[in-house]
Amino acid sequence: MTSAGFNVTSSVTLVGFSSLSGHSSLLFFVFLLLYLFVLFSDSLVIYIICSQRALHRPMFAFVASVLLNSLIVSTVFYPKLLSDLLLSGAGLVQVSRTLCLCQGFLVSSLGGSSFMLLSAMAFDRYLSICHPMHYAVLVTPAKVVLMLLLCWMLPLIGGGVTTLLASRLPLCRAQLNRVYCIIYSIVSLSCGGAEAQLSGIFGLLFTAVIIFLPAAFILFSYARILFICLRRSRSFSSKALQTCLPHLLVFFNYSICVCLDLLLRRLQSNRESDSTVITSILMMLVPTVLNPVVYGLKLKVVFTHVKRLLRCRRDS
Repeated sequence: MTSAGFNVTSSVTLVGFSSLSGHSSLLFFVFLLLYLFVLFSDSLVIYIICSQRALHRPMFAFVASVLLNSLIVSTVFYPKLLSDLLLSGAGLVQVSRTLCLCQGFLVSSLGGSSFMLLSAMAFDRYLSICHPMHYAVLVTPAKVVLMLLLCWMLPLIGGGVTTLLASRLPLCRAQLNRVYCIIYSIVSLSCGGAEAQLSGIFGLLFTAVIIFLPAAFILFSYARILFICLRRSRSFSSKALQTCLPHLLVFFNYSICVCLDLLLRRLQSNRESDSTVITSILMMLVPTVLNPVVYGLKLKVVFTHVKRLLRCRRDS
C-alpha cells in the first residue's frame, strides 16, 4: 500500500533505545527501583488522604487526584520501558501502530489532566486565601466532584479526538527518536497533506486549552495570592504561602519538563539526538518521582500522618 509515492508502514520503531545501548541492565534495575518507589509513595499518600477524616478537604482531594494521575502515568510508562529494555537489550524497539497510538493517547490525556488538576487546585487555594468567608459556599463537595470530572473528561475527549485524527494518517516513516510514543511524533511520521495539517492544528488547540490556558490561570491565581499575602500579617502570609509552595513546586516541575520537550522538538525537528531521548525520559521520570516526595514532605499534615503510619508499621 502506498500514499503520495511513499511506502506506508503499520509499525513504529523506537530508535531512542539505541542511545541507551551498553547500559540496559543497569537502567533496567534503576527504572525498576524508581517504579517501585513511585508505586509505594503514591499509594501511601493516597491511602493516608483517603483514610484520615481530617484530610477529607477539597485541597487534599485534588492532591490525591494528582498523585492518582501520576500513578496511572507511571503504570503506562514504566512497565513498557522495562519490558523493552529487558527484551531488546536497549537496541531498536518495534511497536505496532495501534499500541503506539494507545500510549500516545494516555500520555497526552493524562498529562493534560495533570495541568487541569493543578489549575483546579490553584483555584481552590485562591478562594481559600482571598475569599475565606465565602469558601465553604463556593467550594462544596458536589462542586469538587464536578471539577474533578471536568479535569479528567476534557483531556480524555480532546486526547481521543487527537488520537483519532492521527490514526487516519498513513505513516510514511517508521523511526521515532523516543523511548515512548506521543501523538505529535506520530503525526510527524505521516506523509503530510491536508489531514496531517488538520491533525497538527487540532493538536495545537488541544495543547493550548489543556496546558497553556491552565498554566496561565495558575500563574494568575498565585500572583493574586501573593498580592493578598503582602497586604496581610506575617503569620497569615507564612501559613498561606506554606500551603501553596508544594503546588507551585509540582506546577513548575511539570512546566519545565513540557517546555524543554517543546523547545527540543522545535530546535531539532525529526533529527536523531541523545538530548531528545534524555529529555523524553526525564519528562516522565521527574514528575512521577518528585510528586509524592513534594506532597509527602512539604504538606505538614500529610507528612505527620506518614511518619505516624511508618512508625506504627516499624513498631509492630
